[in-house]
Amino acid sequence: QRLARPVSLIITLIVVVSVIGLVVFGVLPKLGDTFISIGKGIQSFMPKAQSWAEEIFHNNKEIKEWLDSLTLGWGKINEVVKFFTSGASSVLGSTFVVARRIASGITTFVIAFVFACYILLQKEKLNIQIRKVMYAYMKEDLVKKVLDVCSLSYRTFSNFLTGQCLEAVILGTMFVICMGILQMPYAMLIGVLIAFTALIPIFGAFIGCVVGAFLILTVAPMKALVFVIMFLILQQIEGNLIYPRVVGSSVGLPSIWVLAAVSIGASLMGIVGMLVFIPIVSVLYALLRGDVYEHLEKKGIAVDRESGEIYRPKEPDVDES
Repeated sequence: QRLARPVSLIITLIVVVSVIGLVVFGVLPKLGDTFISIGKGIQSFMPKAQSWAEEIFHNNKEIKEWLDSLTLGWGKINEVVKFFTSGASSVLGSTFVVARRIASGITTFVIAFVFACYILLQKEKLNIQIRKVMYAYMKEDLVKKVLDVCSLSYRTFSNFLTGQCLEAVILGTMFVICMGILQMPYAMLIGVLIAFTALIPIFGAFIGCVVGAFLILTVAPMKALVFVIMFLILQQIEGNLIYPRVVGSSVGLPSIWVLAAVSIGASLMGIVGMLVFIPIVSVLYALLRGDVYEHLEKKGIAVDRESGEIYRPKEPDVDES
C-alpha cells in the first residue's frame, strides 16, 4: 500500500514523457524533412514553370520580358542576406534577454514539477492538515460547503482528464488501424500525433489532421485526400458515439458551454486554458444549477428534468365533507 502511490506516479511520468518524446523526436524531424523536400521541389519546379509559361506566352512580348526578369540569382539572394544581417546587432542584443527568459521558464517549470510530485505523494497527509486548519478557524457550516465544492471540483477534474486521455487513446488507435488497413504512410506516427493533439478539446484533433495530411501529401497526394475523408468519418464517429459516452457524461456541460469554455480558456491561457477551463466551467455550472433548483424549490416552482419546462405543481383537492 505504501508503494502504490510512488509506483503509480512513476508509471504515469514514464508514459507522459514517452508520448511527448515520441511526438517531439518523431513528428518534428519528419516535418523538417518535409519542408526541406518541399523547398527542393519548389526550387526544381520554378525553371520548369518558367519555361512552360514562355512556351504559352511566346507571342506576347510584355509577358515574356516579365518572365525573363523573374530569375532568382545569387545577386538577389545576397541582397536578402544583407537585409537580414543589417539588423544583426539588435538581434544579438535581444538574444541574451530571450535566453535568460527561457532559462527562467525552465527553472520555474522544474520547481513546479517537483513541487507537484511532492503534493501527489503526500496528498492524504495534506488533506488532513488542511481540514484541521479549516475546522479550527472557520465555522462548521462554511467548512462543509467549502469541502463540498472541493470534492465536486476534484471529481470533475479527475473524470474529465481521465475521459479525455481515454478518448484520445481510442481515437489514435482508430487512426492507426484504419491507416494500416488503407496502407497509408506514417500510420503509427500520425496516430500518436492525433492522440496527443486530441487532448485539446474540440480543436485538437483538427490540428493533428492538418499536420498528418501535410506529411502524407509530400509522399502520396491522393492518399492525403483519402486521409482527410477518413478523418471526417472517424471524427463524426468519435464526436457522436465515443466522446459523449466517455467524456460528455463526466463533464455534464451542454455543448454550447463547452465551446464557450474552450474559447475563453484559449483567449486567456492558450492551450492550457482550453484544457483547464472545461472542468472549471463545469464546476461553476453544477454549483449554479444546484442553487437555481434550490431557489425554485423554495418558491414552490417545479422543473421537468427532461424537457426543462417550468410549472407550478397543482395543489391536491380537499374533500369538503
